[in-house]
Amino acid sequence: MAWARTTNRFEGEAPEPIVSRALLTRFVSIVGTSIGFYLPLAVMPLFAKRAGSAGTAALPTAALLVASVVCETLTPRLIDRVGYRSALGIGLTLLGAPIIVLTSAHRMWVILIVSLVRGGGFAICVVAGGAVTVTLIPRNRRGEGLGLVGLVGGIPALLALPAGLWVATRWGYAPVFDATAMLTLLALPSVFGLPREDPSINGLGSLRLRAVVRDSALTRPAIVFATSTAAVGVMVTYLPLATASQPAWVPTTALLAQPACATVARFAAGRRGDRDGHDRLLTPGLLTSAAGMTCLAATRTPAAVIGGAVVFGAGFGVLQNATLVLMYHRISPGVEGVVSAIWNAAYDLGMAAGALTAGLLIIPLGYATTFVLIAAVMLPALATIRGDQRTRPFATLRREKAAQRDPEYDSATRRLRSRPRPARSEG
Repeated sequence: MAWARTTNRFEGEAPEPIVSRALLTRFVSIVGTSIGFYLPLAVMPLFAKRAGSAGTAALPTAALLVASVVCETLTPRLIDRVGYRSALGIGLTLLGAPIIVLTSAHRMWVILIVSLVRGGGFAICVVAGGAVTVTLIPRNRRGEGLGLVGLVGGIPALLALPAGLWVATRWGYAPVFDATAMLTLLALPSVFGLPREDPSINGLGSLRLRAVVRDSALTRPAIVFATSTAAVGVMVTYLPLATASQPAWVPTTALLAQPACATVARFAAGRRGDRDGHDRLLTPGLLTSAAGMTCLAATRTPAAVIGGAVVFGAGFGVLQNATLVLMYHRISPGVEGVVSAIWNAAYDLGMAAGALTAGLLIIPLGYATTFVLIAAVMLPALATIRGDQRTRPFATLRREKAAQRDPEYDSATRRLRSRPRPARSEG
């Protein structure tokens, strides 16, 4: 399938460097976003439980995720209005500043409002930030570059999540909230070091979002990715409960191994995909994820639980990188924000759907059977991958011919651009 290699480096072409000054600058806000989200993540349920009851412990996390999904679909319009840099600055501010309120206010309604605002800020950060990131990476090394970005954001997340809980249990909640605000807002000055020109501002954000949602070439990778994120939602929510009879180190190790392996696999998959084609990684990634989730069903065997987390993490990391790169490769410049919104929404909605579905199945079926069923539910996505491989050659050829006939053809909206506005600089 020659078309599968359209995203590879051309033979004899000297590889362009991935890391530029602009990308190094972007790394600062990536780290700030990661710390701002993950440092208080495990602390908030405990804080909410103290303010209310055990039944309210999950409300802040739920509010955070709901606000994230809603704002992810709205962020492309914000980018069209103010540009990537300003949108990213707004996101960092909303993610970091509101949590300071919790150092002195402990009522549940205050906690929920703060969580909603922070969820919106996080959504803006990942959508606007993800869109500007891909413009800073050479196209023929996009997989490797996004894998590197995954490392930069993944390592702080792995450290911040347990660190927040450790600090809260020793010195209280206020130091966690103060550190979250400070470390997130410290990333704000780096936004002004990003490129000033914004090629994506054409005033077509809402139009493009509707076009992308209708475009199967972009929704198919998102659907495949969502099936794996559903399994992540099940794992992080119910694995500690399913392994309650095991030593505490078993679920802790498994929950650490899964994202760690996903981060490493994402980088490795990026390099392999740039060389051999990212579409070729979808099937192995999906099957590996399903196999790992199946292993997790052996909840009474620590080796199986930890091994399953490792295997599942590897498959998930492959799908993370392959689906995102494929979606970016299939658009014209200027639609990066919309693709970033769709991919991140698939991430959050998949996790939420997986956790909710598993919650309905666990009582009648038990943990082990539910884990196996969740793994089985991932397999129909193989048909989606197969359909994508059959139709992509023709879709790609049509768009390339259209672009050759008229440079004003927009491959994301499948229509001519209507008098695009000149790119404007951000102050």
